[in-house]
Amino acid sequence: MITVVWDTWLKPGTEAEGLQLTRQVWSDMRGFDGYVSHQIFIDQNAPEHIIALAKWHSCADAEAVLEKYRDSETIRQLIPLLARPRERWVTCEDEVS
Repeated sequence: MITVVWDTWLKPGTEAEGLQLTRQVWSDMRGFDGYVSHQIFIDQNAPEHIIALAKWHSCADAEAVLEKYRDSETIRQLIPLLARPRERWVTCEDEVS
């Protein structure tokens, strides 16, 4: 299992719409193979900053969905609200305890 971290910075004044579109993205993800779960975090000191953590069965699943979804209507609506391009990290948990 992997976790994909999405770091989103919205333009000031677009926080509500950007959050709604972010929620829509992750609602849509539930319909794709390999999706496991997600969490959305809103920075309390900078509400235009949203971090989403998404769990996928494999890196291949996450990459396939990225390719399929990148030109979706929801992403087309979200892009103009961004203060800068979203950053994305594909991670796995450290197994050492």
